[in-house]
Amino acid sequence: MSTAAPADREKPNGPRSRKGAATRARILDAAKTVFENDGFLEARISDIAEQAGLSHGSFYHYFDSKEQIFREVAKEMSDLLNAPLSTSIFIPSSTAPPRERIRDGIRRYLESYRAEARIIGVIEQVTRYDAHLNGERFEHQQRDRDRVVGSLRQLQLLGLIDEEVDPAIAAHSLGAMISRFAEMWLVQGLVDTDFEHAVDQLTRLFVSALRLRDRPAHLSHPEIE
Repeated sequence: MSTAAPADREKPNGPRSRKGAATRARILDAAKTVFENDGFLEARISDIAEQAGLSHGSFYHYFDSKEQIFREVAKEMSDLLNAPLSTSIFIPSSTAPPRERIRDGIRRYLESYRAEARIIGVIEQVTRYDAHLNGERFEHQQRDRDRVVGSLRQLQLLGLIDEEVDPAIAAHSLGAMISRFAEMWLVQGLVDTDFEHAVDQLTRLFVSALRLRDRPAHLSHPEIE
């Protein structure tokens, strides 16, 4: 059975009232619960509607298909995991050194991942065979990656990281290191470690890869007069 909306049904362009927005959010929460419990393939729109306390047909006033609402859930999780960039790392008023901001950002990322590991695990599974979802996630995350690249370039200009590091490659590879480790540890259970040790080790690897310094290179070894 197709999960798409009936052809003769015209879905409004999103909720047009506060009540509509609240209902849409409730459907998203319900979908997240159903996908967590049943996985993507076994989840049904009727189950999502029932979980949200709505009729089956009401679902189509807000979403076209199971695929669409799953992508919305995946987008929300992406926003959640990338939030530390704004709440820990890129804070203009912060006086903490880059090393400590990176540590705090990694900690918050892993805390969010741990709290939402069940749905993130489902998203990771679907991404591996759904090229469209994989492309959407990549495009959605590109803005945040661009911010990381720009920040690394600025740190290079300040003499705080290795000038031979390619900021774009570093942003992609170090981000992949952290996300893949989190999946292996918190979803697949392949890594045996405690939380604080994981934060410490990922921070060390991140900082070491960049050769991040606390002071500009030309100030690290002042001449002895």
